[in-house]
Amino acid sequence: MSGDHGGPDAQGAPRWDFSTNANACGPAPAVIEALQRADATRYPDPASTALKETLAAFEGVDPRRITIAASASEFIGRLTAAVKLQSAHASVFVPSPGYGDYGRAADAWGLRRVGAPGDASLVWVTEPASPGGQSARIPAGREGAVLVVDEAYAALRLSGDRPAVPATAWRLVSPNKALGVTGVRGAYAVAPDGAHAWTAALDRLCPSWPLGAHGVALLAAWAAPATQQWVRDSLDTLRAWKAAQLALGDTLGWTQDPGVTAFYVVRWPGVDMAAVLPRLRSHGVKLRDTTSMGLPGAVRLGVRPPEAQAALRAAWQAVVS
Repeated sequence: MSGDHGGPDAQGAPRWDFSTNANACGPAPAVIEALQRADATRYPDPASTALKETLAAFEGVDPRRITIAASASEFIGRLTAAVKLQSAHASVFVPSPGYGDYGRAADAWGLRRVGAPGDASLVWVTEPASPGGQSARIPAGREGAVLVVDEAYAALRLSGDRPAVPATAWRLVSPNKALGVTGVRGAYAVAPDGAHAWTAALDRLCPSWPLGAHGVALLAAWAAPATQQWVRDSLDTLRAWKAAQLALGDTLGWTQDPGVTAFYVVRWPGVDMAAVLPRLRSHGVKLRDTTSMGLPGAVRLGVRPPEAQAALRAAWQAVVS
């Protein structure tokens, strides 16, 4: 596994973790309470009937348009399999740089990669994108193609307007990053209207009980008004922390692409990244090398609180200066 998520590594959990793109204001209190109330002694409903109704009401759609997944990565793999089973000659467009599981699923199922969305049977779009947090117009796929907009970071948008999502697109939602609880897995997809054949195919490929009790609690809590208000309230704090963190990078001579999210990409002119990253890690500071995401020579930084930024400054000065 490439570790596209950041977070703990072979050395354990870093004291100052800039590698993860989880909401640094988290965990969301209402979600923690829901997780604590979750009954782990019983199987959840394997059909997720009540959960689908809750999420459908939140999204304003028919419950038949909701597909529950163990995680965004599990959905990526399952939808890729469904597309391949529908056509032996299926092709895929994978954003680069981007999340590695799109390509891994395509390679595992033998989908041919193509260079343009209009040429693909399956089109993946991350909006906003990772690792850089940039935002762009969502490309149109060809007629009959499956277009998926991965909204893993949509709730952590700090600036700019969200581009319009085509009515023919799927939306993939994995809220654990926005809620600051990345250790709990769970996701759902909203199918476009009229995609019942595809949702049925995904149901046939679904393992029994894709979600545990805590995944159910996570997704149900995501739809609660108090949780949504907490996420919105956290954005002002993240904006202030991001402005301070970008100012710190400027003083350290970094080249920064701020993007629109609570994470962004940095390059270090004249600095050997491969040598510096492990030395920073020895000081308890972890940053995310974006090479495996298709962006060599750069690192991704999540926005972190002032005390973490002070630790980053001290570690950088000790290692580089």
